[in-house]
Amino acid sequence: MPVSSRLLPSALAATAVAVVLAGCGAAGDGSGAAPAPAPSAAPAATSDDALAAKVPPAVSADGKIVFGTDASYAPNEFFDVDGSTIIGLDVDLGTAIAEKLGLTAEFQNSQFSGIIPGIDGARYELGMSSFTINDERVATVDMVSYFSAGTSLAVASGNPDGITPEALCGKAVGVQAGTVQAEDVVARNEACEAAGQPAIAVTELQAQTDVTLALTSKRIVAMLADSPVIAYAVTTTEGALEVVGEPYDTAPYGIVLAKNQGEFSAAVAGAVQALIDDGTYGKLLEKWNVANGAIPTAEVES
Repeated sequence: MPVSSRLLPSALAATAVAVVLAGCGAAGDGSGAAPAPAPSAAPAATSDDALAAKVPPAVSADGKIVFGTDASYAPNEFFDVDGSTIIGLDVDLGTAIAEKLGLTAEFQNSQFSGIIPGIDGARYELGMSSFTINDERVATVDMVSYFSAGTSLAVASGNPDGITPEALCGKAVGVQAGTVQAEDVVARNEACEAAGQPAIAVTELQAQTDVTLALTSKRIVAMLADSPVIAYAVTTTEGALEVVGEPYDTAPYGIVLAKNQGEFSAAVAGAVQALIDDGTYGKLLEKWNVANGAIPTAEVES
């Protein structure tokens, strides 16, 4: 796992892993427990005319920014208990960014692997779905940093199988398709093979909600996901899960936007920085109990 968080899909067919496919998750956290209600309302952001002036007319003409997101990754982006409203840290922060740019935010649910192609095809104007900033992505899109996360390991409460991040050979481990965690188990399997150990029995599912459900229903014995996602799963599964070890491979999340859009990247970065500076950003992270992922400066990677 070179860096943390969700990654572009890669070819896993050449690896000796058992892959189980499932459809994208629907409402709730997929854990088998009732999803937690949304926290209190997010603070509203005030428009910044100077930043708004940097938004391309093609984006601002309809008065909104269309975000692509995969709403299966609580607490970052997921469906509320009514099953029709997407909520989460990324939604609150994306809404505040749009407000700072004098616009409204519209979040559209997508399979994770379809978001960047949707950006390239102008279906979405921004992608905000726990994307890790990495060289592979920056080669094709611009990214604006806004959060920092690592990978964590979750197991059944009490860790009855004695799982550790360093001893996964021969264990049944779940990951979401297209994530760095999916890349991580490939590298771990290579290490298992080199050491003469049995391969990891990988269950790879399209939605993180389904991975969490696989663990709570004991179809797997561990799962790897972003640290805030694991922390949320632990708090919403009625004591069924626990975290083992510390997060590793910490790296920044980035908001995705198409290249060659004038000052749009600078406008988005300026909006994030303004929210950091005026305290709105900190309040949103505290609302979702992820303040340990705060960054001091928003930067454009292009």
